[in-house]
Amino acid sequence: MARDVRLLPKAHLHLHFTGSMRSETLLDLADQHGVHLPEALTSGEPPKLRATDERGWFRFQRLYDSARSCLRTAEDIQRLVHEAAEEDARDGSGWLEIQVDPTSYAPRLGGLIPTMEIILDAVATASRDTGVGMAVIVAANRMKHPLDARTLARLAVRYADRGVVGFGLSNDERRGLARDFDRAFAIARDGGLLAAPHGGELAGPSSVRDCLDDLHAGRVGHGVRAAEDPRLLKRLAERQITCEVCPASNVALGVYEKPEDVPLRTLFDAGVPMALGADDPLLFGSRLAAQYEIARDSHAFTDEELAELARQSVRGSAAPPEVRERLLSGIEDWLALPA
Repeated sequence: MARDVRLLPKAHLHLHFTGSMRSETLLDLADQHGVHLPEALTSGEPPKLRATDERGWFRFQRLYDSARSCLRTAEDIQRLVHEAAEEDARDGSGWLEIQVDPTSYAPRLGGLIPTMEIILDAVATASRDTGVGMAVIVAANRMKHPLDARTLARLAVRYADRGVVGFGLSNDERRGLARDFDRAFAIARDGGLLAAPHGGELAGPSSVRDCLDDLHAGRVGHGVRAAEDPRLLKRLAERQITCEVCPASNVALGVYEKPEDVPLRTLFDAGVPMALGADDPLLFGSRLAAQYEIARDSHAFTDEELAELARQSVRGSAAPPEVRERLLSGIEDWLALPA
């Protein structure tokens, strides 16, 4: 019998805001607000996705946008955040960094500043109620103009003392150039925020290098395609840049055909720190603990190696020292449990 990975303390560093929603909550909110959802979101099963081509990525974004349109009130935001924290607590997460582009919700919530206030209040309440430490990564959209990203970077810095710990860049990394967003990331870094852009998922190792060279990333969202470039692996390992690897998401979007193909072992053996993440459970059908199960079942990670993955997630986080110490101590306690 193996130890229960849900009892393994860990940090969750790659979870998108709308994508964290429970499917039953989506259906409930759609009913409340009179939103007609695509059948793919109402069947009770994760939708069939593939984003390695233009059409597939467009469909993925359309489904995500449909779900996001159901978040219309402060109460909806509070419910989503609270339930995300409950799910993480159930999966052993003691620290959650949830990623959000507030411009997506601002039109219905009174503007960017009211939206950030609502989100951060919800995060503080959910953290207090569940015991899961929480923080926010404000993420710009690669598909929008870089000036929009600068606005968001300034907004993120404004709330650095209220729970915003990082600045990200999401959406299709095959579009645009990372360096177009270098000024936004400079603003965020100068304001003390962690740079955590997406790279190395739908695009190859070059997109990870761009994150490092142009945006001075301290962490990389996904980064899994770095496995294709030994020199890049060495660089990530030497600099201890954590990659937020999301195995179930990689398979659902067609980056890899099956869980066994996700190069977890390659990154781990190269010494690249990883923080396993669920990405968008609403669309991919699995949450945080399931990613550790993939490492165990598909890649033969031992409990000692799973514990090291959990340590890496904690070390790569922006959690306060006391939270890190508590989680790292809990990981040792988990290893002391009978197998």
